[in-house]
Amino acid sequence: MASEQGATQSPTEYIVHHLTHLKVGEGFWTFHVDTLLISASLAALVAFLLVRAARTPSPGAPTGLRAFVELVYEFVDGNVADIYHGNRAFLVALGLSLFTWVVAMNAMDLLPLDLPGSIAALAGAHYFRVVPTADLNGTVAMALVVFVLIIGYAIRAKGAGGYLHEWIAAPFGNHPALWIPNIFLNAVELVAKPVSLSMRLFGNMYAGEIVFMLIALLGMAFSFSLGGSLALVGQVIAGAAWAVFHILIVLLQAYIFMVLPIVYISMAEEHH
Repeated sequence: MASEQGATQSPTEYIVHHLTHLKVGEGFWTFHVDTLLISASLAALVAFLLVRAARTPSPGAPTGLRAFVELVYEFVDGNVADIYHGNRAFLVALGLSLFTWVVAMNAMDLLPLDLPGSIAALAGAHYFRVVPTADLNGTVAMALVVFVLIIGYAIRAKGAGGYLHEWIAAPFGNHPALWIPNIFLNAVELVAKPVSLSMRLFGNMYAGEIVFMLIALLGMAFSFSLGGSLALVGQVIAGAAWAVFHILIVLLQAYIFMVLPIVYISMAEEHH
C-alpha cells in the first residue's frame, strides 16, 4: 500500500525513491547495505529453521516443521537425482540451500510496499530496498559461486590438463587453426551460464517490484478523483491479485535458480 509520504511525491520521485539502495562507499567499492543485511539475515533464518527441523526428534511420522522440510528435501533430491547421476550429496545440499534461500529472498517482495522503508526510517535510513534478488549485485554474486563450482567440477572430472585441452579441442577438433574459434566459443558458453542465471532471477524480481509500485501509484491516482476509501479498496484488490500471481513467480524463479546450476555442473563433467 502507498504511504502518505508517497502521496506527496510525483510518480517518478516515488519510484526512484523505492529503487534507491541504502549504500556506503563510492564507485566500484559501493556496498548495498540493505541487500547485504537482508540476504544475510534470511540466510541465517533459513539455516536456523533447517537445523531445527533436522534436530527435532520424530519417533513416528514427522509433523510440523520437520515434515515440511523433509517434503522440500525430497523434492530437491528428486530433481537432482534426475539430472546428476554421480554422488549427489553435495549437490543436494547446494540445491536445498539455493532453493530455500532464494524463496525467502523473493518472498520479501510480498511485504507491503512501504512497510520496510517505514521501519528503516525509524533507524534513520532514508532509503531501503528489501528484495535482495531485485538487486543485480546480489544475483551476480550467487551466480559467481555457481561459476566457480562449474569450473571446479569440470577440473575434478577431467583433470586440469584434460579441461584445458577441451578448451582448444572442442567443439571443432584439435587442429591448431581451430584453437582460437574453440577457445572463443567455450568462453562464450562458460560466461553465458552465470550471466543468464543472474539476469533471469534479477529481471523477474525487479519487474515484480515495479508492478507493485505501479499498483500503489494507481491507488494514489484514484484517491484524488474517487475518494480515499474506494481507492484503498481498489488498491488492495489489485495488489492482492498480483501478489497471488507473484507467489508463482517467487517459487518458479527459485526452482529455476536451483535446477540450472545442477544442470551446468552435470554438463561440465561430461567429456566431449
